[in-house]
Amino acid sequence: MSANLMSSLAELANIKQLDKDKLAEIIKDGLYQAISKKMLLENELEIVADFDTNRIFAKFKRIVVERDDSLGEISLEEAQYYQEDVQLGDKITVQLPVFDFEPKVIRNARKAILEKIKSLEEDRIMFDYENQKNQIVSGKVRKDDYNGYVVDIGYADALLPKEEQIEDEYYKVGDIIRAYVVNIRKRRNDVIVILSRTRPEFVKRLFETEIPEITSEAIEVKKIVREPGMRTKVAVKSIDPNLDATACCLGPKGMRIEQIRNELNGELVDIVLWDESPEQLIANAIGPDLVEKVYLAERGNFARIIVNQENKNLAIGKKGKNVKLAAKLTDFKLDIYTEEEFEEKISEERRITSHVSDLDGVTSKVAEVLKVHGYTSVQDIYEASVDELCNLEGLGLKTATKIKESAEYF
Repeated sequence: MSANLMSSLAELANIKQLDKDKLAEIIKDGLYQAISKKMLLENELEIVADFDTNRIFAKFKRIVVERDDSLGEISLEEAQYYQEDVQLGDKITVQLPVFDFEPKVIRNARKAILEKIKSLEEDRIMFDYENQKNQIVSGKVRKDDYNGYVVDIGYADALLPKEEQIEDEYYKVGDIIRAYVVNIRKRRNDVIVILSRTRPEFVKRLFETEIPEITSEAIEVKKIVREPGMRTKVAVKSIDPNLDATACCLGPKGMRIEQIRNELNGELVDIVLWDESPEQLIANAIGPDLVEKVYLAERGNFARIIVNQENKNLAIGKKGKNVKLAAKLTDFKLDIYTEEEFEEKISEERRITSHVSDLDGVTSKVAEVLKVHGYTSVQDIYEASVDELCNLEGLGLKTATKIKESAEYF
């Protein structure tokens, strides 16, 4: 029986990828804890579990007594079968197969052993997880439930939660999924590996897989921003001056980037050449062929981008995603204008920050009249009509017309 047990446990160790030495220690400890309750320390109990010989037995010393009352004792009469000259108080070493012990002892030992094997298996899964963390894994969809897709990745079940799925991406049972390992959760007695297909890190790993120059660190991925399912921008920098980072990422005839896009179900992937100049980086992030000029604000991370009218929609992007992702990539708040819109914006700001007294035809008396009625900036006059200004007490048509024209050409 013990041979069958040991061979079964050896097979379990192989299936579960468990360490046999640790498994043997668990078996010995479980049996020791169950059997030792029936003995004293002087019985010197030892459990032997040997996978090589497929033997498992208890070895201990029984104390010679007149009449035995416990497992750790042996009657003088029985002891004399082992050793003729034995005396009361002597110890006789015996070996017993574990299944010779009473069933309750074996049941308790079995329960303890199975619990510790489960713990050992979880430790092994945790170790495997640590090796897989931040990596891409492949697995087969086993189930689709309200939490997301349950995926068999070999050493454990994994979960691709709904919030980590790309929108409009669907799988059926049996489909193969590639995803990024982001976390691990213990749920009761189970270990669940958490996957993601939406994280920027997933795209980075795909780039490392498809582009050897990134793996060799000849090209560095500086930053990735993403709107899963719609668009991703990847900023890259060539460490090797002889390499064109953009060309390497695109690959011959665009094959490398196409492979990545296919894995992302057609998501747009923009390669952005990194530049230490904020103006150039912003232009690259929007699209260097679209940008005419970039103006940085004197304070704060604000920039205004000038484009031609025909390029404005492209620069903004579908649902504004291009400019929004460019802003995230560069850490600048970005506004896009045509040249005419920009000039009007600058003029508006100048009017807002200028006092009415800066206008031609506004004397101190006129300025006081305007102030009383709430007109303090040039922009206030610019937005007002001549009729509106004429209705102000103390302001005639001639003066109203003059300051209105002055505000329009300010």
